[in-house]
Amino acid sequence: MCFVKISKILSFLMMCSIFLSACNGKIPGADARKFPADPKQRVKKNLEEGRGFTLNKAFGNVKRGGTFDFASSNELWRASLDVIDFMPLSSVNYSGGIIITDWYSDGNSSNESIKISIRFLTNEIRSDALDIKIFTRKCVENLMNCKIIETDKILMNELKKEILKKAAIYAQKKKDEDFRPYTNEGLGIE
Repeated sequence: MCFVKISKILSFLMMCSIFLSACNGKIPGADARKFPADPKQRVKKNLEEGRGFTLNKAFGNVKRGGTFDFASSNELWRASLDVIDFMPLSSVNYSGGIIITDWYSDGNSSNESIKISIRFLTNEIRSDALDIKIFTRKCVENLMNCKIIETDKILMNELKKEILKKAAIYAQKKKDEDFRPYTNEGLGIE
C-alpha cells in the first residue's frame, strides 16, 4: 500500500520535472502574432516543434475516436473484391477484415452452389495473409435436402494465388505512382 503511494508521488514529481524542463527560459505566448488563435492549431504547432508532450503513451495509448483507413488503399482488400466481383456479397466488413459471399451458382447446375469466406489476417501481401474457405452446397431438389461441405484446397489455393497476384500488381502501381526522384533543388547543396 505504501509502495503504491510512493510510486504515485514519484510519478507526479517526474511529470513536474518534465513540465519544468520543457520551459527554456522564454515566456510562452510572448508574441501572439507567431501563434495561431485556434487552440487545436496551437497544440499541433507546439507538438510539431517539440514543445510539449502527450500522455497517450503513458496511459496505454488511449485513442479518441477511430482511425479510418479506406479500403481502396489496401491492395489485398481491393484484389479480393476484384477477383470475386462476379459473386453476390452477403457480408463485407473492412474493419473486421472479412468478406463473405452469398451462395452462387453459375446456372449450369441449379442444385449446386458455392459460398466463399475471406478473412484478412494481415495487410501485408503474403501467402499467410488470407484465410479463405470455400463451401459447396449440393441439393437434391430445389434447395431441399442440401448437403454443405468445405471444398478441397485446390480451388482455395488458386483463388488465393489470384488475389495475391492482383494485390502485388496494385502495390507496384501504387509504388510507381508515389515515386519521386531525389533532387538537391532548394536545399542549398551544390
